[in-house]
Amino acid sequence: MRGIVMIIMALDHVRDLIHVNAITQSPTNMETTTPILFFTRIITHLCAPVFVFLAGTSAYISLMKANDVKKTRKFLLTRGIYLVILEFTVFNLILFFDPGFHLLMFEVIATIGFGFILLSLLIRLPARTIGIIGLVIMFCHNLLALMPFADGSMLKAILSPWFTPTPFSIGQRVLIIGYPPIPWAGIMLVGFAFGKVFAMPVTPRTRLMLKWGAAFLILFMLLRVINVYGDPVPWSTQRNSVYTILSFFNITKYPPSLLFCLLTLGIMFCILASVGDKKGRLIDIVSVYGKSPLFYFLLHFLVIHLTLIVILLLQGYHWNQLEFATGTFGRPKGAVSGLSLGAVYVIWVAVVVLLYFPCRWYGGYKTSGKYWWLRYL
Repeated sequence: MRGIVMIIMALDHVRDLIHVNAITQSPTNMETTTPILFFTRIITHLCAPVFVFLAGTSAYISLMKANDVKKTRKFLLTRGIYLVILEFTVFNLILFFDPGFHLLMFEVIATIGFGFILLSLLIRLPARTIGIIGLVIMFCHNLLALMPFADGSMLKAILSPWFTPTPFSIGQRVLIIGYPPIPWAGIMLVGFAFGKVFAMPVTPRTRLMLKWGAAFLILFMLLRVINVYGDPVPWSTQRNSVYTILSFFNITKYPPSLLFCLLTLGIMFCILASVGDKKGRLIDIVSVYGKSPLFYFLLHFLVIHLTLIVILLLQGYHWNQLEFATGTFGRPKGAVSGLSLGAVYVIWVAVVVLLYFPCRWYGGYKTSGKYWWLRYL
């Protein structure tokens, strides 16, 4: 499952960095998008929540293997701190190629780190209790947007970075909380509680996953049809039926709304149920990417960004025209750069194929247990 979302994730990042309109237009803007562009973006919504959910599941499995709460708590705490530091150093440098770090992003790696830190504080609670806390966060955090905070309210200023995307000015630098930590932590806590399901025999596990998947998807449809609660952006009738359907599925990722979670995790449960304990060459190939998630994550961003730089130079831009301090990944503002959506798909496939052998090598090297610190990567 993790391998599937790692492969799909690369498509979104190739589009985000290289597509000709990525800097100027949102792929989910009903006024400017096309069905294929919308699909290219919306299919990748599956990635972050599955990645975060399974990080929680992996933490549960790690606890069961260690059978030592104190040791697991220490590991989650130290790994969580490490991931936050990694986000603001290595990943931000790979993302923007800006050694001055003028734009700092708190994204998925840091929010997983925060989730591990929170989980380390809750680890002594029963898994069921942790899961209930996660579900309460998942189902109720959208209520914050309905609270009538006064303009300039101190309480709103304190709560916003935890629940909604928030920018901060720090001298000459800007910090953007792109992945608000509390809603994403809710997904991780549910994933942790779900870890015990993976210890079940195949048949009851599959049956339970199908029930969860069906329940999540049915609840998504009911709430989306009612169109009152669950997502800050209600769907609306568009210029034709195709775009109305697009509007219906145009759900909010930042922060992950209740409807976003129900749809993506519902699909995840159904895929997990359908895969079961199946074996085969295709599953082996996909699993290679899932066994080295952080290694793949950092390496694929580096490869995609270097590919973008080569494309910009081939398109006639000189190095001194490239802008790295403005959050455009080097693409000159106000100038046409990048490639068509068809080319994005070609580059995506090439990146995934290129990274197969490094990931296979690293997956084997990591499981050798030669160095203790490999658990952190």
